[in-house]
Amino acid sequence: MLVPITREKFEQLIPFTATIEQYRYYAGDWPDFLRKLLISFVGVVVIWLLGEITNSSGATISLFCVIAGLYWLWSPVYWATRRNSTYRRFPYSGFWRGRVLEVFVSEELVSTEESVDEKGELIIIENRERRINLQVGDKTGFEVQIQAPLRRLHRNLKTGQVVELLLLSKDPDLARISKISDAYLPQLDLWVSNYPVLRRDVFVEVSQELRRSNRTQKARASRQSYARY
Repeated sequence: MLVPITREKFEQLIPFTATIEQYRYYAGDWPDFLRKLLISFVGVVVIWLLGEITNSSGATISLFCVIAGLYWLWSPVYWATRRNSTYRRFPYSGFWRGRVLEVFVSEELVSTEESVDEKGELIIIENRERRINLQVGDKTGFEVQIQAPLRRLHRNLKTGQVVELLLLSKDPDLARISKISDAYLPQLDLWVSNYPVLRRDVFVEVSQELRRSNRTQKARASRQSYARY
């Protein structure tokens, strides 16, 4: 099932600035927080030194020091807003509902590091991450693969389960899909995603509204069929 979404609803689903989930994503864990604090400290020191060298006004330097010092606080909003803009640039979108066709786990290369062994030789260390992969599709033949870091809750994923997405396109008829959102499985109330693209409370409301609408249409069609009989 594919239902076009109005631009107004789309902008509610993918807001201009960061949602709570997106802020948490870019805030990261404790090491990420410490890294941001270090960047903030270095930024303040550099700006203060530049102010001393150039004899800039105290008010200007103080302002930039405050901005740099709060980098740890505003940077998640900045990066989430930038990432959201890569989705919001698509003019057309649609609510898609299909089923899980295949579930499997893979190991993906996340990053590489250079190090030196005991003999002084350069070695490459590969950092890999286990990921869950969902192959999803519908009766029209449309299929797409979703990948996300493996979590304990993913053990409940099975083929045949209903899955819902937001599809993004440059075409008014959504003939060619350019991007997809995170996946929602209503039976498990579970999200599968690498990055939380959607405002999830709004998406769940849309999902529930469409299910109610489908049930109403089926009930009306059933009554009309019974009346003709």
